[in-house]
Amino acid sequence: MDLRHHGDVDAAPGLLDFAVNVRGSRPPDWLRERLVAAVDRLGRYPSAADDLAAREAVARRHGRRPEEVLILAGAAEGFAMLPGLRPSRPVVLHPGFTEPEVALRAAGLDVRRVFTDAGDGHRLRPEAVPADADLVVLGNPTNPTSVLHPAAEVARLARPGRVLVVDEAFADAVPGEPESLSARADVPGILVLRSLTKTWALPGLRAGYALGDPELLARLSAARPPWPVGTLVLEAVRACCEPAALAEAAAAAEELSAHRAWLAGALAELPGVRVHGPAAGPFLLLTVPGGAQVRSGLRDAGVAVRRCDTFPGLTEDQLRVAVRPPGEAGALVGALARALRHYGSSDASGPETANSVC
Repeated sequence: MDLRHHGDVDAAPGLLDFAVNVRGSRPPDWLRERLVAAVDRLGRYPSAADDLAAREAVARRHGRRPEEVLILAGAAEGFAMLPGLRPSRPVVLHPGFTEPEVALRAAGLDVRRVFTDAGDGHRLRPEAVPADADLVVLGNPTNPTSVLHPAAEVARLARPGRVLVVDEAFADAVPGEPESLSARADVPGILVLRSLTKTWALPGLRAGYALGDPELLARLSAARPPWPVGTLVLEAVRACCEPAALAEAAAAAEELSAHRAWLAGALAELPGVRVHGPAAGPFLLLTVPGGAQVRSGLRDAGVAVRRCDTFPGLTEDQLRVAVRPPGEAGALVGALARALRHYGSSDASGPETANSVC
């Protein structure tokens, strides 16, 4: 299983991209103008004042203190730094984003997996997590299942002596962010990772941040080099946390919710297709008969989707598709219908993984 596989590998120039969960093909004009203006500051090193200004913007956005914010070169940097916390009994919930496990295993750590149950809607079951785990990682909403776990259930995983890492890379795609723990400084050991990549079309810049207790953030970042994030990242963080940007993101989340409902309904009408729900992220998890062949057929038809057999707990009969406006998503629905007629088989079945640990 290639845990390093990501949606950008499935996408390629010239294909209709339903493999990558990024809204739009470039930052909005107002953000682009802010970044272009900041280019003239690249002749000097980012200062402590620049970093503080970005942390203050994040702190205002989430009702935290600046010292509870760590600016990151994308949320993925936060995952890469997890071994610096020196856990001895880490647990990762699956199916879920694989980079945390990659980083922990690369550091020589024995990672235990807790699997959610497809028959149970991939609900979080806190009691399934071993009591002795000193680091627990999960996504909310979870990639690729698009499940949004109740904040109260996630918070149940916290306890003294444990770091609870909540990947909220897609939280701003949920209207109102009702289950976000970003503002919860009262939850012991919580570390929330956020990304600006998806909503603001910034995968080429790598911008995000972590929220947590200052002592925990200091441990997390102890091995970072000087000037770990650049001027453009700091500017992007400040810009995307301003009131006008937050209002735009909120409107985009509402629009995305409507687009997801349309796409889920259209896909569910295709023979043999199962759409996992309820979904909360900017993507849908599908089970399709003959998944590997269907995905290949879609690619031949000019449509890229994300394979899911690289996610622990899923198989080649699962595909993840990004939510796009109906005008674009209609092309996916039509291409999938044709691919199913040509490649699909009726005997394929989805995962039946029960809540378990390995």
